[in-house]
Amino acid sequence: MSIRGEVSTPELRIGAGQGTRSERFNRVLERAASFVIYLVVVVFALLSVFPFFWMFSTSFKDQLSSIAYPPQLIPPEPTLLNYEDLFTGFDYFLWLKNSVIVTGVVLVLGPLFNSMAGYVFAKKNFLFKNVLFVAILGTLIIPEQVTIVPLFLIFADWNLHNTYPALIFPYLAGGFGVFLMRQYMSTIPDDLIDAARIDGSGEFRIFWQIMLPLSKPALAALGVFTFLGSWNNFLLPLIVTTESEMRTLPVGLAVMDGHMEFQTRWGLIMAGGTVMFAPALVVYVAFQRYFVQGIALTGLKG
Repeated sequence: MSIRGEVSTPELRIGAGQGTRSERFNRVLERAASFVIYLVVVVFALLSVFPFFWMFSTSFKDQLSSIAYPPQLIPPEPTLLNYEDLFTGFDYFLWLKNSVIVTGVVLVLGPLFNSMAGYVFAKKNFLFKNVLFVAILGTLIIPEQVTIVPLFLIFADWNLHNTYPALIFPYLAGGFGVFLMRQYMSTIPDDLIDAARIDGSGEFRIFWQIMLPLSKPALAALGVFTFLGSWNNFLLPLIVTTESEMRTLPVGLAVMDGHMEFQTRWGLIMAGGTVMFAPALVVYVAFQRYFVQGIALTGLKG
């Protein structure tokens, strides 16, 4: 008995030592892999942020510094002249007002109409429901450029050129918004709706007091998409607006280059891009948590 005990004890110790070394080696590999992943993420993050930093830096450069070679990352003599010319030499505040009005209306009504349609497709049964939903999803593969000519002709017949309805109506509902809200509302238990019906609630009250409050993450995600799409929208406003008084901020900043004499003022253009980018950044940072949560949850149920 004693001989067996003396032999088995060293073997156990050796096995334990090998297991410890193996665990340490695995931990080293995990840390090395994590370091490489974080390094790659940081590099790509810096590459993504650099164009915005360059735009912001160039907005404070004078004309000579903005076209200097080699390029100067930091302006040697920062100046606010570009912002002063932007605010005083062009109809900037008029373009800003138009963008705020159009984006504000689309941001309020767009998610509301999309959520109404999403509720119907998620919780109601009717004839050709799936066929109609597939047809709505089919609109996602149609490029926006294809719809420009029909919209232009419709607005011309209705005398809506250079009006707010022409800038607002096409974006009050869309296939992506309906799909997003339908996917999220499908995850809400039907028992809540049945209980509300037993208590005597109508369809509108169920939608307004139950479905919408429970869909806040999806509404926040859709709101961010809606805001960015409307705020940065360029093609349709360029087509349906011919007067400076009705131009939105992207169109106004784009045609601003045509009013410059002799050469392009890159500092002025970058100043316009900076003031246009700032609201989008604020909205995304403010709703980032709900945005990520809404996108993650909308794919849980088909």
